[in-house]
Amino acid sequence: MFNTLSGRFFILTVVFVMLAEVLIFVPSVARFRQDYLNARLERAQIASLALEAEHMISTELEAELLATAEVYNVVLRRDEVRQLMLSSPLPQSVLTTYDLRDPSAYDLIRDAILCLIDPRENVIRVLGAPVRSAGVMIEVTMSSTGLRIAMMDYGLRVLWLSAAISIFTAVLLFWAVRQALVLPIRSVVNHMQSYANAPEDARRIITPNARLRELREAQDAMQSMQIELTGALKQKERLAQLGGAVAKISHDLRNILTSAQLFTNRIEASEDPIVARLAPKLVRSISRAVNLCETTLVYGRAEEPAPTLEMVKVAGLIEDVLEGENLASEGEIAYDMVVTADLELQADPEQLYRVVSNLCRNARQALQSAHRGGVITVSVGEDLTHWWVMVEDDGPGLPKRAQENLFTAFQGGTTKGGSGLGLAISAELVRGHGGSLMLEKTDALGTIFSIRLPKENN
Repeated sequence: MFNTLSGRFFILTVVFVMLAEVLIFVPSVARFRQDYLNARLERAQIASLALEAEHMISTELEAELLATAEVYNVVLRRDEVRQLMLSSPLPQSVLTTYDLRDPSAYDLIRDAILCLIDPRENVIRVLGAPVRSAGVMIEVTMSSTGLRIAMMDYGLRVLWLSAAISIFTAVLLFWAVRQALVLPIRSVVNHMQSYANAPEDARRIITPNARLRELREAQDAMQSMQIELTGALKQKERLAQLGGAVAKISHDLRNILTSAQLFTNRIEASEDPIVARLAPKLVRSISRAVNLCETTLVYGRAEEPAPTLEMVKVAGLIEDVLEGENLASEGEIAYDMVVTADLELQADPEQLYRVVSNLCRNARQALQSAHRGGVITVSVGEDLTHWWVMVEDDGPGLPKRAQENLFTAFQGGTTKGGSGLGLAISAELVRGHGGSLMLEKTDALGTIFSIRLPKENN
């Protein structure tokens, strides 16, 4: 019980209510003491009235009047004259005097506490104002024992009543908290456990229904998280299925490309100058395709193989990419290359070709989707710590959704119908080199992507 929210709330409620009752208890006991002493003064005044009526009373009657008033002596002061009305022998000397005519709250509480903690039988003097202005002052002497017993009895009754009120209040609050808070939280926990057993099942996503604002916000946040997680799991499942399909396709495609590679070997022997110029490029393109199919079959997973780094003359690689893109654009788009012929950088040539090719293809498709021509510029350079490659176009810029999910597969497509795989693959390949692929800018004037490769591997 103590390890549950409702159980601890129950205990804390009892403790705090009892603390509140204790804070009330002390002034209450002080007030009881004042009323008790005032009652003794009134009784003493009534007893003295009997003496005034009879003028002379017997010793036995006087003792009975004093016993009824529970005092030893009664002194009444009238017109500055102090008159001993009733008297009896004192068992001991008077210890202290209490004046009830105009006491402060501090004095009443202090005197009440001192009376409770002092178990001795003392004789005390009490001063007060007579009832109905029957004099200036009335004074009695009495024993403190009866007062202390009455205060103890009253205090115990107050404590028992406080405990009963505390428990009753705690039970009500326990029930209220259980209904309003604990049970809804337990329902959320049950939803979490149910969802954890089958997170891909969208039917187990929580439906917010709490009335409490804070709990409703928690349910809304949990629903959002579960929707994203379920979507991610389904995405991973689709990617796994896609990986299996790609592996099967790559197997057959490799065989077809291998056959095509054999045919291109014969084409290379042609004496036609155009064929002689294009044949090596065709051979390299088919070789890259065959290598990519074999890589897919070898690894059969989403991760790319580690790059095989070597010094690459980047001008020839960029020229191959742009020539292929120029054929695809059928002359509608102009291509420009800004790179020195002897510049070399350290990279895996096949992977770098794929990255630059993906970026140029995306730029071409963006320009074609805008139904207008344009210019795509690839520039390469270096500084003290990095080589950099920039692919720039003067197209319409990336849509907002593409910017938000730029390097996420199946979500970062830059054109209608695009899958976004190109950028996701490119970013992974560049990270494998220890570099970074970044979107430098995108707006109505065009888009710039940059590749930065570190030199520390050199």
